[in-house]
Amino acid sequence: MALNTPPGVTVIDTAPAPVAESSYVDWPAIIAGIVLATAISLVLISFGSAIGLNFVDFHGRDGAPVWLVGIGAALWFLWIQISSFMAGGYLTGRLRRRKFDATADESDLRDGAHGLLVWGGAMIFGAALAVGGIGALGSAVGSAATTAATAMAADDSTPNDYFVDTLFRASIPVDPGVARDEALRIYAQSALTDGEISTEDRSYLVGLVASTTALPPAEAEARVDQVNATIAEARATALEAARVARNTGILAAFLIAASSLVSAIGAFWAAQKGGNHRDENTVHAGVFRRF
Repeated sequence: MALNTPPGVTVIDTAPAPVAESSYVDWPAIIAGIVLATAISLVLISFGSAIGLNFVDFHGRDGAPVWLVGIGAALWFLWIQISSFMAGGYLTGRLRRRKFDATADESDLRDGAHGLLVWGGAMIFGAALAVGGIGALGSAVGSAATTAATAMAADDSTPNDYFVDTLFRASIPVDPGVARDEALRIYAQSALTDGEISTEDRSYLVGLVASTTALPPAEAEARVDQVNATIAEARATALEAARVARNTGILAAFLIAASSLVSAIGAFWAAQKGGNHRDENTVHAGVFRRF
């Protein structure tokens, strides 16, 4: 609007120049919350692993029932996630620089959103660590499997050696080394199917044992049956361990998903509480004081 000013009078416009609005996201506060949440979770997970509260080995405490240790590990992990994310969310809400351009409700929402960003950032960081650990574990398992496969066969054996051996079973070898290598290949072949040795292979093994140990046929047959029973028992134990590990993995995945959702709510609430304490200049004199 034009102003009519007397001659010789100058009007100076003192309206502030428009200032570009910066982002409402306070990344330094978010990073601080992620660091705190990660540090707390690592410390508590290490402590829990030291006393056997982990999903890797439920027999960490001798004499304790497996189900009791499992429940304890689940509750401990739930506590770790919720407490660490709430601590990180509170710190972020307390450190966030508030822009006084919104109502108190809007400020609470922004504080809570920063808590969710702490939760999301820590989850991504934890997932990256977990993927690295799974990769290392997979390499170790692959190495162990290769070693076990090598131990079950001769050094220079190939998958076709078992079938080649069947071409020359007209006579029993008398060399103990040759007999041992052939017996290893027979058991390796049975492990690829259902773990059962065919009647033909069993009879041949009895002949191998009898010819190389000079045992009577009855004693050689009893020795082969004993070894077969021991291998079958070990196989059953391994299958049961695999079943338990699979079920444990399913339960652990469900627990992680459920606790992650609960911890997201906790981080949102704690960040709002930290923002309220920031605005009210709340001092926890009983915990933090000047010395």
